[in-house]
Amino acid sequence: MTLLGLLEGPAWLVCALLCGSRLRLMAALRLRAQDFDLERREVVMRHGKGGKDRRTPLAEPLREPLRLQLECLQALHARNWAAGFGRVPLPHALARKSPQAAAAWRWPFVFTASVRSKDPRSAQVGRQHLHPSASQRSLKQALARGGMVKHAICRTFRHSFATHLLEDGYDIRTVQELLGHSCVSTTQISTHGMNRSGLAVRSPLDCWSLVACL
Repeated sequence: MTLLGLLEGPAWLVCALLCGSRLRLMAALRLRAQDFDLERREVVMRHGKGGKDRRTPLAEPLREPLRLQLECLQALHARNWAAGFGRVPLPHALARKSPQAAAAWRWPFVFTASVRSKDPRSAQVGRQHLHPSASQRSLKQALARGGMVKHAICRTFRHSFATHLLEDGYDIRTVQELLGHSCVSTTQISTHGMNRSGLAVRSPLDCWSLVACL
């Protein structure tokens, strides 16, 4: 939470999604307007790792920031379309079957790049999603501003999602399913950040009062 408090703008929202919805960085950057259901508090990750679509919960505190982000995105899409640059890159199959869908409001990337660029596949000029280096750079700067000693990368937020669920008593198999891991041993990596060990062993001194010794 301290680290999130040091971030701002799109980087804050991206990293909050990594932590609150267990997303990988590229999965978050590739999210489109249609992938959020604010009423049901769900995020749909399409063609994720392993080529699978998955649903993950959306944290309540992120609903309003995302609603504002989508409103700004819709206005930007309208301006781009009026300027002749409104078409957005589509998934390969859809781009072949329904190229006209590129103009639809549901397809723009939620985290849109600030400048236009040429799509290498279609050669059309439009807006791609943010480059991952932008979020990585913002996170590095936030660590420096906060004087934080611990090393952290964008993936740290995804591990935090698992760590907090395990600390709150959720079964590791449930966490494994949410993270989309094929093997539970991969999920167990997240236990290294828990406040207690994976075996939940307490030190004998935890039960003693040492106030008189201080």
